[in-house]
Parts: sequence; structure tokens; C-alpha cells
Amino acid sequence: MTATTWNTDRPWRGIMVATTLPFKEDLTVDYDAYAEHVAWLIANGCDGVVPNGSLGEYQTLTDAERAQVVRTAVAAAGDGARVMPGVAAYGSAESRRWAEQAAEAGAGSVLLLPPNAYRADADAVRAHYAEVAGVGIPIVAYNNPIDTKVDLTPQILANLHADGSIVAVKEFSGDVRRAYEIAELAPELDLLIGADDVLLELAVAGAVGWIAGYPNAFPTTCAELYHAAVAGDLETALPLYKSLHSLLRWDSKTEFVQSIKLSMDIAGRQGGPTRAPRFPLTGAIESGVRVATEKAVAEGHR
Repeated sequence: MTATTWNTDRPWRGIMVATTLPFKEDLTVDYDAYAEHVAWLIANGCDGVVPNGSLGEYQTLTDAERAQVVRTAVAAAGDGARVMPGVAAYGSAESRRWAEQAAEAGAGSVLLLPPNAYRADADAVRAHYAEVAGVGIPIVAYNNPIDTKVDLTPQILANLHADGSIVAVKEFSGDVRRAYEIAELAPELDLLIGADDVLLELAVAGAVGWIAGYPNAFPTTCAELYHAAVAGDLETALPLYKSLHSLLRWDSKTEFVQSIKLSMDIAGRQGGPTRAPRFPLTGAIESGVRVATEKAVAEGHR
């Protein structure tokens, strides 16, 4: 067992797919299709799933829908430890309630953004994570300063880890230099790749997992890429990475939900519509995603 392999002791490692959520024509949640998708991802080389992240459009779900998504994922995964629900909310108390729901459902860990109702300072961030950590389920911090305007700097992450509040971080800042500072300040804190288009750079820098977007459409190839990258097999990883990068970079764009769902449709999966306020892609953006996806399909990625 390597450090970059999923295991029940550290179920946040390996390839954890931030799952899209299928909707029916009337935009109700298609739980049966979601269960099939979760099982398909795991059968095709992924280690687990992250429901109720931004890619799962959690902000548009009712409380009942959000809870049922977690229960569906746990049942479909075959092992609740393979499920890492997103528990982001405007208030710390609400995030704690979602963490409690995840624990009750049998999930192995949770993914938690910092407070995003306002630009929280370091003390507020520390209190937020401590509150949710009180549930007792392992917490993966999610650093996305682009969207939250709250930056989990390497020092803040080190403090949170020293507090016992977090076990890992999904690093989405795009600044790959941080990987080395995080390792220096908190060597036991697990670094997880948080953006598809810096996968290789963060893998080489010591990442032990990937909270991934594009495996929703191409799980087998993405699994091959991840395992080669974390093993330092650049002879295998680099050509794959170059081949897929025109696609992977859509994971870091504003329209990433629609982009990945469109790619899934083109690749023969059920991506389908998104809920408002997200509209279907049009024009140059739709064309760009389509061209990159069709190229990947033509090259045999799956």
C-alpha cells in the first residue's frame, strides 16, 4: 500500500471524484442515475466520490435533496468510507449539521470550505473548522480563495492541522509553489490535488490524492494519469497530461459544471442539464468544450 493509494485508514486519499448530479427533464434529481454513476466511477478505476460539492450543484438543492444525495452515494459506493460529502454552508452551525448528517449516513470524511458569508479572518476560520471538527469525522479543508475570498494560506493550514481540525487540504489556488511550504509547515497534512489542470505539478510535489472533476467523463484514462503522476512515471504521465490538458483546464473555469456535464454527454454518459442560475453553454465556450472533448474521445480516452 503506497501513500497515494486509497485505504480505509485514510479514505480521503486516491482519486475522489467530485461528482456531477444528474437531473431529469423537469430538473428533479435523478437518484437512480446518480447511483449508477457512482458505481460506474468506482468500477472504472476511481476510489470514491465527493457529493454535494460545487460540481454537484449543492447550492441549488433543498435540504432534503442534499441529504438524499449523500445517502444515495453511500449506498452506491458499496463502502461509505469511499464517500466524502461537501458540507459547506454559510454558517458554522449549519456546516456542523451537514457533517453530522454525513457521519450518520456512514461517510468516511467530509470536505469543508472556510466561512464564505464574508471575508473571515484567521481566528474566525480557526473557530469554524474547530466547530465542525467536533463531530469527529475527518475533515478535508477546501482552499478556493478565487470563489470564497478567504485564503487558507500554508500557515493557516498548518495551524488548523496542529489544532486537530483537518487531516488534508484540497488545494485549488493554482499556486503549485504552496505544496512545498505546506509540506515544510505541516509535514503530516495530506495534500490533495484540487484543480485538474495542475494535476501533474501537484503530484510531482507530493500530493497523495486528487479531488477530481474530469473523471466524471473519462475515469479510466484519468486514473491512469493520476497513478503514473504520483508514481513519478513521467514517461507515461506527461504525454497523457498534454493530450488531456485542453480539456482538464475547463475544470478551473467559471463554466466548469456545464463544461464537465457537456463532456459527459459527448463521451456517452449522462451529463444533462444544470439548474439555474447556470445556463447551457453557447458560442465559443460551448465550441471549445466540444472540440476538446471530441479530441479526447477520438484519441481513445475513456
